[in-house]
Amino acid sequence: MAETKIIVLDDDPTGSQTVHSCLLLTRWDVTTLKEGLQDDSPLFFVLTNTRGMDATSAADLTREVCINLKQALADLKASGRDINPLVVSRSDSTLRGHYPVETDVIAEQLGPFDAHFMVPAFFEGGRFTRDSIHYLMVDGKPVPVHETEFAHDSVFSYNHSYLPDYVEEKTQGRIKAGDVERFQLNDVRGDSLERLMTLKDNHCCVVDAESQDDLNHFCNQLMTAASKGKRFLFRSAASLLTALSQLPAQPISAEKMSRYVRNEKPGAVIVGSHVKKTTQQLNALLQAPGIIGIEVNVDEIQGNYDSLRESISEQINDLHQQSKTVVIYTSRLEKVFASQSERLDFGMLVSDFLMDIVRHLPETLGFLISKGGITSNDVISKGLSLKTSRVVGQILAGCSVVRCPVYHQRFSDMPVVIFPGNVGDENSLAEAYLRLSAIESVDQAVGKAS
Repeated sequence: MAETKIIVLDDDPTGSQTVHSCLLLTRWDVTTLKEGLQDDSPLFFVLTNTRGMDATSAADLTREVCINLKQALADLKASGRDINPLVVSRSDSTLRGHYPVETDVIAEQLGPFDAHFMVPAFFEGGRFTRDSIHYLMVDGKPVPVHETEFAHDSVFSYNHSYLPDYVEEKTQGRIKAGDVERFQLNDVRGDSLERLMTLKDNHCCVVDAESQDDLNHFCNQLMTAASKGKRFLFRSAASLLTALSQLPAQPISAEKMSRYVRNEKPGAVIVGSHVKKTTQQLNALLQAPGIIGIEVNVDEIQGNYDSLRESISEQINDLHQQSKTVVIYTSRLEKVFASQSERLDFGMLVSDFLMDIVRHLPETLGFLISKGGITSNDVISKGLSLKTSRVVGQILAGCSVVRCPVYHQRFSDMPVVIFPGNVGDENSLAEAYLRLSAIESVDQAVGKAS
């Protein structure tokens, strides 16, 4: 009988924010995919970073991963290990990303599937779905996501929070809203097995969920249907993965993660995200004890790349010797571009610059915090050049910690916090830093600072 493995194609590296003890892969050659498939954890992640690409590039890369994955599965089956893949296209809980591009390619390469489920709930971040309308909690009140800043994203804008309408909009009418199967709260909390067994032809389904218990119950029925031969594909945020994987508590609690810091040394924080919440969190972090900020003026990068990088690296090394944790952040005013391609090209230039900074961080660094999804992907795959890393847990709700492998040439065993751009309140980034620094709370930090 085939064993089940949850394979997550993650369009930025934040999808592991509700699980632990699993591998993150930044390479997808057949050998590396076999490593993920044979790992003891029930799931692993392939960090595709497609949210930072145009649609054509995202499709091409997703196809490459799927082709290699088919080969890896075939090789293992030939050697006597038969694995039934449960494929998740993990994306943003505020509905940004290349849908339906990625799920279409996965279905083309790894199908046929009986259904694909859209499950954008992410409870730790205050995102839930009711009556097929997706909400974000803002200042304690539920707001339909199309009324938030995320719906006006310059690359992934949309007009609908009612998920069937969102599907029709994003598929340009190929899937009509009226044809979308709706699993509402009474369905999710009841018995849906018979209904799941009738799905066929990659039917599009949207799923309500207000709590983790909702998804846990629904996923039990999904897994039962899968065990009876149904093949399902998922487009989801992170909370679905908690329900599918059913992992125990993480090995070290969030409050004790300073144990992972190398030699009690100060760390560094890289901030690339430009969403409003990140700027608020950055401002709070800069008030914390032991913190020094260095602003990168992005307008200076193109004409002054090498000298600017050398100057910033010298400042970081000097401050590290003074036992300061340095925050390197890009200028906060988001630039306006004439086209999506110009915006993406400029974003790649800025990211390349920040990764050069990461590559030259002091070798005795105690920890690293990366703020922003695309920034974090580049930190792991380019700045630190990690082929694989393992998630040890969450330092805050929605914020994973991974460790560099022991054989890393510069940063052996260093903990790295993957902090999404749109997670937490204004004090959360400071709280993550304070936990790694073994300072108990923001209030205690304020007392020290004064």
